Amino acid sequence: MPKRVTIEPHLSLEELERGYRQAKEPIKRTHYQIIWLLAKGTQTQEVVAATGYSRSWIYELVWGYNRIGPETLGDQRISNKGSSEPLLDDVQQALLWQALTLPPAEGGQWNGRKVADWIAELIDRPVSRQRGWEYLKQMRFRLRVPRPEHTESSPEEQAEWKKNLAIKVEQISQEHPDCDVEVWAMDEQTLEDSLPLR
Repeated sequence: MPKRVTIEPHLSLEELERGYRQAKEPIKRTHYQIIWLLAKGTQTQEVVAATGYSRSWIYELVWGYNRIGPETLGDQRISNKGSSEPLLDDVQQALLWQALTLPPAEGGQWNGRKVADWIAELIDRPVSRQRGWEYLKQMRFRLRVPRPEHTESSPEEQAEWKKNLAIKVEQISQEHPDCDVEVWAMDEQTLEDSLPLR
């Protein structure tokens, strides 16, 4: 018969079940579920099947819970001070915003490297290109490349295209009177801006 995992009685079965049912954070909910099931006497293999966590990870969770208690349950990265402190304070972010409204000193367009170099000079320590890009994105700037002009299309052709589009939208609206008809358009630059960052 498989050996059952022993759970220290830091919390009663009722308290563990309540923690599982009431937890808002998904990781914390699953951690409570694992400890609650094991405390009830559920075999580890059944807990693996119910939660999707590996046996070794469950043993690690149990090890922490048995030695420290319920404060080990949940996503411990939240308490990681390094991730919660911003690289720039409010004043420095305002200075960066101001800098981004002007062209970069070395010319061209703002990009992750240029922002990282600017921040590194401000705070006097190295900054990765990725952090520069994150700040650029956070401030709602994108890599801007002048959009190509389609010189082949004349103003008359553009007007004709818009007129035909309006006729087509009206036709679809009449064919489907109970539906809202919306027109969406996307050019190459908008599509590029909407793609996930690599």
